[in-house]
Formats: sequence, C-alpha cells, structure tokens
Amino acid sequence: MRPTVHDIALKAGVSLATVDRVMNDRPGVREKTRAKVEEAIQQLGYVRDVAAANLAKGRTYAFTFILPRNDNAFMAELRAAVEQAGERGRIERTAIKIVDVPAFDGEALARALHKAGEECPAGIAMVAIDSDPVRKAVGALKKKGIPVVTLVSDLEDSGRDHYAGVDNQAAGRTAATLLGRFIGARKGRIAILVGSLSVRDHQNRLSGFSEEMAADFPHLALKSPLEGRDDSAIAERLVDAALAADPDIIGIYSLGAGNRGLIAALEKARANGREIVTIGHELSEHSRAALENGLFDAVLNQDAGHEVRSAVRVLKAEADGLPVIAAQERIRIDIFIKNNLP
Repeated sequence: MRPTVHDIALKAGVSLATVDRVMNDRPGVREKTRAKVEEAIQQLGYVRDVAAANLAKGRTYAFTFILPRNDNAFMAELRAAVEQAGERGRIERTAIKIVDVPAFDGEALARALHKAGEECPAGIAMVAIDSDPVRKAVGALKKKGIPVVTLVSDLEDSGRDHYAGVDNQAAGRTAATLLGRFIGARKGRIAILVGSLSVRDHQNRLSGFSEEMAADFPHLALKSPLEGRDDSAIAERLVDAALAADPDIIGIYSLGAGNRGLIAALEKARANGREIVTIGHELSEHSRAALENGLFDAVLNQDAGHEVRSAVRVLKAEADGLPVIAAQERIRIDIFIKNNLP
C-alpha cells in the first residue's frame, strides 16, 4: 500500500499542516522539523501525486498552439481538434490559445514563439518549420523553462521536449512500397508533389520515399519534386504542366496537402485517357472521393485529434515534471484504400 501524508505526519511526529508546509516549501517551519519531515518522506518512499495536488489546488494550465494559416483540409482538421480541446478546458483544467501564422514562414513562426513566450504559458505547441530563427526561438523558450511540443512536423535538433506526429520517414517508405506494388513491372517515371521542403515532415517523407524506391523499385525513375505550397491552384498548375511535358509519368506521390488541385489535374488526365497510380496523404472529404472514384489508389492518414490530445498530455506532464508515457503518445499511420474506408 502506498504511503500517505498521514503516514509521514505520524512517522515525523508532526501535524498534517506541517507536512503540507514542508511539501509545498512554505515558510513557518523550523529547520529541525523540516529535516524530520523530509527524512520521513525518504524513509517511507513517498512519491507525490503532482496531478492530484494540482487538481486540489484548482490549477489551470495555459497552453498556446501556433498553427499555420492556410486552407488545406488537414490543417483545418488540426485546428478543429485544438478548438475541441479548448472546449474541454473546464474538465481538463486547460486554457488553450490559438495563434495563427502564415504557412511555411519561419520568420513569422519565430516571432510568434517569442511573443507567446513573453506571456509565460505552461507550454507551447507548434507545427514546426525547419529554420534557424525557429531553432533560436525554441532555445529561448527552453531557457525560460517553457515546455515546447512540435505537432505534425518535427524539428529534432531544436531542443523541443516532444514530437506529436507520425514517423514521416516510415510514411514515405510505406508510400513507396504501395506505389511500387500498384504499378508492378511497368517502367516509367514518378512525379512527386510536395508542399514545401522547409518543413521537416515533407523532407522526411521525401527521404523515406526516395530511399525505398531506389532499393526496391529501381525501374521507376523519380522526377524532381514539385513544390505546391499546399495550395490547390499551384498544385493543379504544376501537375498539369508535368503530365503534359512527360507522357512517361505513370505514378504520383503527393506527400503534402493541395489534394484538390491534384485531383483536378488527375481528372483532366483521365479525360485524356491517362490513368496514373497515385498515393496521397490525409483522409479528407476530397481524398475520400478520389479513393471512391479511383483517382487515388491509397491514402496515408494521421489522426489530428490524437496528436492534439497527445500534445496536451505531454505539456501537462512537462509542466508538472512528470515522465511521458511513450507508448501512449505514439501516433500510428493509417492506410486507406477504396475497400476499407470508414
């Protein structure tokens, strides 16, 4: 049976009020008495339940989520999940603030991090951008003792506390395996549509995809990535031009957003008699429809709600100085084809 504060008081020969003062480092306790209480705690092996203590005190955790401002479906889903977490604030004792920044703008994200840090929240979560100003901003937050969690896109070398998202190298390798198996023995070229190589998730997916294709499907040549900025209009224009210029493109890997533009380009290609094996990311209304009508062959998905809940749990644990349960925070990669849509 776990020791309690009553056991500490009994062993030290003091009142519960004195134990409370010692444990919360409040004044009014003689050094000799404080030493007796601390010795009793050590001998009994007492471990304080920080979460329960904070609940008793009515502590509220103020968290800031910094999210990119664009119209892609996954980021809209992520924002909705953060808003839902905010609505649960009274139950979960959180106060969540959302800060918008332009997509793929490292300077703007760094400024937002510095500004958020001035308010000294209990923790900050962000969709990271791979830039030195962002690394410096994270370092400044850590010096102030503010926990930082990256969402969706990581920045491993920044000193952040935790990453809430899928293994993007594994996602890229998975996409390559699916694409190569769907294409089979046919020879041809593969177009790659990225959002921006300024974010680590897209870098890692591209790296994993390229390595797996070279290892297991060397008969399929990869074209240089098309950077669509997760913008549907730009994506449509780039894919249209690529397909028109190269009749040997037989597969497309879309590793970011901008799926509406890609779908529009694939519809035009189909109307011209071309069927192109396509693997995309994130199960949205549009990618679901593309699976159902055969424009997409498979979609890799991550659970935005799980990522946000994970970020909140980790930030709470970091604020309390408690360990993170790694297995609970692992975000899985879901694979959907036409036949297993939920």
